[in-house]
Amino acid sequence: MTPTSSPAWTHQLVRRFFALWLLKAVGTSAFMALFFHAYFWVLKNPSRPAWEVPLLPPDAWVSFQPMALYAYGWLWVYVSLAPGLIGNWLALVRYGVWAALMCLLCLGIFWLWPTQTPVFDIDWSVHPQLAFLKGIDASSNACPSLHVAAALHAACWLHRQLRELGAPAWTRWASWLQCAAIVWSTMAIRQHVFIDVLCGAAVGLLFAWLSMRWESAGPKAAGAAPATP
Repeated sequence: MTPTSSPAWTHQLVRRFFALWLLKAVGTSAFMALFFHAYFWVLKNPSRPAWEVPLLPPDAWVSFQPMALYAYGWLWVYVSLAPGLIGNWLALVRYGVWAALMCLLCLGIFWLWPTQTPVFDIDWSVHPQLAFLKGIDASSNACPSLHVAAALHAACWLHRQLRELGAPAWTRWASWLQCAAIVWSTMAIRQHVFIDVLCGAAVGLLFAWLSMRWESAGPKAAGAAPATP
């Protein structure tokens, strides 16, 4: 890539980010609103009593870290980056459809086979922010972890997009480190256990592979911006 033949990767990144910005803003907000409506309905209306997910040896490797809540909450910014870097509306819609299918699969599992994490010997009143999270999002709908699935799905797409942009390797490493922090946080705040994380990772990687394979077979790359004269 040379300055005369193609703009720098940062210029392409900004161009993609601002392409269709209104559709992205409205679409992302609507998607999240619909998702949370469905998620909390399933949470309050399980088809049967929840099964408690057992602990495994890897659960002891991650200590309780209240500050991990910030990494946990970062997911909602992180998952917005990949669709934000899509430059044409058809690819954006396809991305949204695949993300919706992934969420629907997990919601279906949550309803048909409700699960919950074990009760940990932690005084949540000492950690008000975590107590608030536990109050609105009880440690149910545990397996697979949709938090982990969404993080891995976004990380795979960002890896592909940053390579397409010709971004330096450190940007991809930074993306994967953010993904790893989000995955770690789900166990560090005791919202999920290892089995939840493992199953969530499998779902996220599967849908990332399916969606990118589908996109690669299409006539236009997922991140490409509309052609300009």
